[in-house]
Amino acid sequence: MRNAIRPSGATTVGPYSPAVEAGGFVYLSGQTPIDPATGKLVTGGVAEQTRQCLRNSFNILKAAALTGDDVVKVTVYLVDLSHFPAMNEVYASEFSEPYPARTTVGVRELPLGASVEIEMVARRG
Repeated sequence: MRNAIRPSGATTVGPYSPAVEAGGFVYLSGQTPIDPATGKLVTGGVAEQTRQCLRNSFNILKAAALTGDDVVKVTVYLVDLSHFPAMNEVYASEFSEPYPARTTVGVRELPLGASVEIEMVARRG
């Protein structure tokens, strides 16, 4: 059985849930750097876009009564892998050791022209 998690302010650009809980895990859909107050991509470089992706993700985790400490796996999608250091600096400031497992993937493009998208898996208990 799966249960959708739909926090207030979370936006989607298609027919999917921001997160789904199944078997003690919460699977977050990829979060783009959309400011929920405006519905638009945040301005600035990849660092600010990474911050917004993480804010959006942590908002979903909060709605599921979880925190960044419950995250076990992260996948980061970057349009330009030369932005890895800037993304990584912001990422490191938002998580603590032991860090979640992570994969970073270079992609050709992302929805709405975003430079970064981040998805997560969290575990209860």
